[in-house]
Parts: sequence; structure tokens; C-alpha cells
Amino acid sequence: MRILHILHQYLPEKVGGVELYTRTLARYQVEQGDEPVIFTPAAHNPHWSQPQLEDGVRVYRVPVGERAATAVFRSNFHHPTLVDAYKQVQQRERPHLVHLQHLMGLPWQLAQAITAPLVITLHDYWYLCANAQLITNYDNTICQGPKAWLNCARCALARAGRPQTLPLIPALAPLFGYRHWQLRRVWQQAHTLIAPSQFTANVHRQMGMAADKIEVIPHGIQVPTTLLARQPHEGLHIAYIGGLSWQKGVHLLIAAMNQLPHTGVRLSIFGDTAVFPDYVAQLRQQAAHPGIVFHGRLPHEQLWHALADIDLLVHPTLWYETSSLIIQEALAAKVPVLASRIGAIQERLCDGVDGFYFPPGDEQALLALLRRFINNPTLVEQLRSNIQPVTTLAQHVDMVTAVYNKAAQSPSD
Repeated sequence: MRILHILHQYLPEKVGGVELYTRTLARYQVEQGDEPVIFTPAAHNPHWSQPQLEDGVRVYRVPVGERAATAVFRSNFHHPTLVDAYKQVQQRERPHLVHLQHLMGLPWQLAQAITAPLVITLHDYWYLCANAQLITNYDNTICQGPKAWLNCARCALARAGRPQTLPLIPALAPLFGYRHWQLRRVWQQAHTLIAPSQFTANVHRQMGMAADKIEVIPHGIQVPTTLLARQPHEGLHIAYIGGLSWQKGVHLLIAAMNQLPHTGVRLSIFGDTAVFPDYVAQLRQQAAHPGIVFHGRLPHEQLWHALADIDLLVHPTLWYETSSLIIQEALAAKVPVLASRIGAIQERLCDGVDGFYFPPGDEQALLALLRRFINNPTLVEQLRSNIQPVTTLAQHVDMVTAVYNKAAQSPSD
């Protein structure tokens, strides 16, 4: 099957969860004998019409120049260059199926030009929220959905650095209503909407997305054939692995760590320090415990080595994450997890069996759990022995392929 993947940005220019997922899925599809093709915007690529062959995957990178956040937002409404480029690629490749990974920064006219059966993955909440995460820009709280689009306009002004321009809110609100209407047309044309968790599916259903189109398929991971042996060390080694942004809650973990004894416990923080430098500077200033070390971004090829040296992974997120590969990877490496009880994270652990939950944002509850591990050195091993196998990449791809086959065989509208 020839599958055309569409997404808003791609490696190596941009590195994120959707990009890594798409590359992993496409590579696996090559191994299965399929023909994956990728269509994506890029800053510069004068020879875009000649696809680059990467691990057997043809990648079309259409040049759009450097775009700030406002330009990316405007591109959803109108970008004829991307529409024309997509039509050329579609005509040349003649895909049997299109898998829309993300439409951010791409015009919805492009989606409306798709002629093959369409499958969409709901990697975040972008179809419901221009901020994609259901977190408000004006007070950093969870959003429960649009209220006559006025809160959406307020959120956009706050993100643009103009939180005081309140008189503009009523004028901007219809723009977000129009955005919702156009994106509704996009997902309505899809055969299936893949949600990586039941929580993600429920949020989209509650906000009006067609329940009969949504299918829950958990993400899978590539587990090494042989896991690395645990590295012996003294004391308790805690780790955070992921993005360094406010909504990830790393400041709560540091605050709890600062209250632990200065010996016998250490915290390794793995994450790109360049994406949100102001927040990282605050974290560095906050970190008073001598055992806290910032290691920078962890290359994926080094992940399993890092996990072999960790006793406990902490995931203190504050937002409605749709999934968490790092939790699955930690469990695959037999590393117990402490995580916020929020969003899809609630589906990833069996509380008290392979890890523990704590209320999101509750520094004292997290501190109490960490002290519990310090006071009971055998607790890590107890939890490790309870960890069950996680969903593998092969299992995930089998489920996605089944969706593809149903979509490809369904009668066209």
C-alpha cells in the first residue's frame, strides 16, 4: 500500500513527538513492504519536487520560509503554495491512503484536496484548540472548551504578547468560530480518527467530534531484543526525561527534590534546554539540591542506556497529555514511574503496582512518595517485579494497518 503521510514539520529541521512517531511508523511500513511517502513544509528546499529518499521513505519538503507562530496560524486559512504543491505530489504518487498526522501550519484547503481515503491521528487537541494543549495562555489553567470563542480570542492575544488588548476579543472570536467550522469539515471527511488513549477520545467526543469515527489505538514502542543490565549504584537515582516547559511540571519535581536529604538521592534531568530558555533558567536557579544534574537533550539511541541507570522515573505533567511514550519506555526497561493523575497518563499505570500517582501540581504529595522510596529501599524492586509488558511498535502498526485496510476498502462518498 502506498501511504502518504502529511504533517506540519519534520526531522531533522524540527524534532518532536509527532515527527518521531511519523518517522518510526514510516520506517516500519517500509520493512513491511509498503510505500510510505511524507509531505511536509520546510524553511528552505529549492528542489522540493525531487523527493529525498530517507530509509526507503520518499520525503517531499515544500519550502515556505521561516515562519513565526502567527504566520503558522495564518497558514491554516490560506497558503496556495502548499495546496498546489500537495496536488502535484498527490498526482505523482497516487496514494492508496492518506494519513494526516498534523495539519498545523497547513491550509485546510489542502485537506479538502485529498482524493484518497483519509485517516487522521489526534496527536493533541489542535482540532479543538488553537493552542493544541487545552491550556490557557493567560493563566496557565486547563481549558474546558470554547465559550462563544471569546476565551479562544483571549488566549491568542495572550500568546501574541498582547494580554491587555481586551477590546479586541469580541472582534477576534468569530475567527476562531470559523476555524472550528473549517476544521470540522476536515475531520468529517476522514474515515477514521485515531486516538492514542481513551481519555483523548473522550475529550474529542465531548467537544463534538463524531464518536463513531474515533478508534483508540495506543502508541507502541520498539523494545530492544535484549535489555541492558541494571547498573549498580548507591542511593536512589530519580530521573525526569522529556520537554522542559512549564506544563511539564519539572519545577514541582525540583521543589520536592530540594526538600530531600543531600546524600543518598540524586535527580537527573534530561531535556532540551534551548527550547524554553527562560523556564530552564528558572529551573537552574531553583535547583538547590546538590544531587540535581541537568544533562541536556537525551538522544533516543542513548535512552536505554540511561534507563538502565535509573531507579525511578517521575512524570509530573500539568496538562492533558494524550499519551506518554517515555512512561511506556520506562516500564519496558522495568523502571517504576511516579506520575500526575491527569489526562491520558491515568491509563498508563496501575497505582501501587508498577508505580504511583499523585495529584497534578501537588508538590507535597510527590515529596511524600519520594520519601517513601528513600525510607524503603526495597520498594523499587517490589514494583519492578510487578511491571507487565507494554504495547510494542509491531502491535501498534498491526492495529493501524487494520484501520488502513478498512478505510481503503470502504466505499467513497
